[in-house]
Order: sequence, then C-alpha cells, then structure tokens
Amino acid sequence: MAIHVEPKGIRILSRGGHDWTARFPAIADAAGKLGVGSAILDGEAVVLDEEGRSDFGALQRSLGGRGGKRVSKEAVFYAFDLPYFDGHLLTNTELSVRRHLLADFLHGASGAIQLSEELDGEGAELLEAACSMGLEGIIAKNRDSKYRSGRTGDWLKIKCVESESFVVIGYEQSAVARGGIGSLLLAARRGDSWVSVGSVGTGFKEKDAVYLKTTLDKLKTKKPAIPMKGKNLVFAQPTLIAEIHFRGWTDDGNLRHASFKGLRETQDNAAIFEMPN
Repeated sequence: MAIHVEPKGIRILSRGGHDWTARFPAIADAAGKLGVGSAILDGEAVVLDEEGRSDFGALQRSLGGRGGKRVSKEAVFYAFDLPYFDGHLLTNTELSVRRHLLADFLHGASGAIQLSEELDGEGAELLEAACSMGLEGIIAKNRDSKYRSGRTGDWLKIKCVESESFVVIGYEQSAVARGGIGSLLLAARRGDSWVSVGSVGTGFKEKDAVYLKTTLDKLKTKKPAIPMKGKNLVFAQPTLIAEIHFRGWTDDGNLRHASFKGLRETQDNAAIFEMPN
C-alpha cells in the first residue's frame, strides 16, 4: 500500500492503484495526524495475530475475503520507505537517507501507523531467528539503492517457507469436512496453458471453506481447465488466485505439505506461479 498525505486530504492506494482509503479508516485517521503537509509512505497493511506476527489470512478476512467490501478497523500500516516528503521527491536519494528521514518522521509513532524497523546483522542468522519466531522470512535491501517501483533486484525476499500464488481450478467435495470442501485443486501457468500442481486441504477455517465453496460454485464449469479424473471433483473457471505456503515439490510436480493462506486480489496484479517449460 501507499499512503498519500496531501493538503486536500489522505489517500490510501493499493499496489494496483485502487483507492482503499475508506477500507482502512484507522490508518487514514492516523495519517491525517502525522503533522506534515505532503508525503508518500510506502509500506504494508497487516493484521497481527496474538503473537504480534502478520497474518495474511486474518487481513483477508478483515476485508471480507477476495472482492469483499468490509472495512478493516484492526489493520496496521507498517511504513518501510519514503519516496516523497514535504514537497521533495526522494526517488533518486539513497535508501539509507530515505530511511533516516522516515525514522525521524515517525519517531515515537504507534497505533495504526508504525515504522517497520530495520536490523543490521548477518543474513543467515537473521533468517534463522525469523524462522524460529514463526515469521515468513526477511527482506534484504541495498542501502545505496534509489527508489524504484516493482521488483528490481535491489532487494531480496528470503522466505522461511516457500509461498506462491496459484489459480484454483476446482475442489474435491467432502461430506465430512466443514464447509463441504475436502481440498482445492491448484494449477500454475506454463506458457499460455495451465499445469496441475496438486491440491491443498489444510489452512482454511470453516468460514473460509464456506466462502470458497459458494464462490467456486458460481464459477462451475463442465470443462476443466486441465483434463483430470477423480471422484467428487467440482471444476471451476480459473479465476480465483490463492496464496499457498508449501515445503517444496514432489518428483511429479506437485506441491509438498501445502497450506492455504488466503485469496489474492486479481486486480492487484497477483503473479501466478510460472512453471518452467
């Protein structure tokens, strides 16, 4: 997300450029109290669990699920960059300088807007510590890098558990599982076609399962995106994009120990995993 503090008011924009100001009222209210005429804060809106860790599924649920319109009052914005401040464009300024300005600007900030603090140290040790705390991983950034949107190679995301986005092409019905879904059928891209990567049957709560089944039933199709056979399979148009945590790949190209984390917003350019040819 990006918070735009302007003389005429506050705007909170998603990665895809959608105005989500009304959906994060606490963050918008906190931004209006920052005491600066103009600024752009680059960061991430998160919902924390009881241990203080970001929980992607909880964020999605607080917004009413994929395509939902619910207002999230519990979301917190963690700022990690400052591309514009008090009338000055900082995109050509080194990250170390932007971070110094950001830290001064948000000194003592708490509540709905907070500073995403940086750590100095050996990368391997920091990663081990992050993983032992149940965090998703770490991000390493080049201190001398200028501000560029998108993935440029000036920063690296190093994950404790692999996490990628896959398209949902159907589900396996279950008379036992809560919500009526035993597992979701997943696919990745390969060129202009889809390739199966197996299924995921853990990670979603009953409320998630009910929402997924209702949504997928509206996308039912008799022609599966990938030809497959099996009992109790319901096929759906490849529209929903799911964020999946997993521990690796099997020899036949399926995900190992997959766990559902939530649905991604299609309009925010969620990148579906691309399988090598």
